[in-house]
Amino acid sequence: MSDNKCILVTGGAGYIGSHTVVELVNAGYDPVVIDNCANAVRASENGRPGSIKRIEKIVDKKIIYYDIDLLNKAALDDLFAKHSFIAVIHFAGLKAVGESIEIPIEYYKVNICGTLNLIECMKKYQVSNLVFSSSATVYGTPQYLPIDENHTVGSCTNPYGKSKYFIEEILRDVGKAEKDWNIILLRYFNPVGSHKSGLIGEDPQGTPNNLMPYVAQVAIGRRSQLSIFGGDYDTPDGTGVRDYIHVVDLALGHIAALKKVSTKCGLKVYNLGTGKGYSVLDMVRGMEKASGKKIPYKIVDRRDGDVGSCYAEVTLAQTELGWKSDRNLEEMCEDLWRWQTKNPKGFQTDNSS
Repeated sequence: MSDNKCILVTGGAGYIGSHTVVELVNAGYDPVVIDNCANAVRASENGRPGSIKRIEKIVDKKIIYYDIDLLNKAALDDLFAKHSFIAVIHFAGLKAVGESIEIPIEYYKVNICGTLNLIECMKKYQVSNLVFSSSATVYGTPQYLPIDENHTVGSCTNPYGKSKYFIEEILRDVGKAEKDWNIILLRYFNPVGSHKSGLIGEDPQGTPNNLMPYVAQVAIGRRSQLSIFGGDYDTPDGTGVRDYIHVVDLALGHIAALKKVSTKCGLKVYNLGTGKGYSVLDMVRGMEKASGKKIPYKIVDRRDGDVGSCYAEVTLAQTELGWKSDRNLEEMCEDLWRWQTKNPKGFQTDNSS
């Protein structure tokens, strides 16, 4: 391994992490993945996640992987002693909004304490470049649209969003105290789709928390119909509008961010989205076109905390990172449908050999 290209990817077996690992290899980096598989299905052999095996097939290269929990400080210390990282991309953490409301203490412990352990190890081993996986949830209820990076943050509606906000604040303080640190906070909007190969994609356990995996499961017959929460919003068709971004575009945003931290940029914040709003019904129609299936749905009551519209202003990322999303709604749905049809049981589908 070429140590001058060695990148630590925490949570690299997950949905966004796995796609980013592929793009890291494509860009000439040497990713080292750690994951405790809380959000990923394990393979049946050697304890390696199914996503890592699929990544290796895509890039035709062995991926260094460790089963490490960020709460295990000793294991993390050993890892940093073994590799000379030039930067860290930090995805690891619990991520389900609904679950965070039910078990908030676990979310704060895992997401915040895990990040603190990571920061302490980075400082000890003089690794000062960090790209953090944040979220548009830090904005709370939009005060204006599109949402730019100057929008107020902190009025989060759930513990998951609060944990991301608290970590952002911690990293801001680190950046002020440690002048040699370079930190980029990437605020994601709504990732969808999968890799063109259909080998890796979003594999929710149990009932999907996000719209599009649920829609895809209805299309393939795993679920009978979709419940749309709210049909009376002040939007073109009454359903909620969100900024959906292809996961490969999102992954490429991390490559752009890595290049930025290498320029000694200090602390920067960027939205990663398309800048376009798509309604729930837009997404349903997109999946119907991609799948050739009729997707039954019913309109039900709104959920507490949901807003009518939320989409990004993305000019800053375009200007300063030289990055923009290139994949449209049709491609998002086509790639998601390819993943769903090739992997009806997610990573437990045995088609990777």
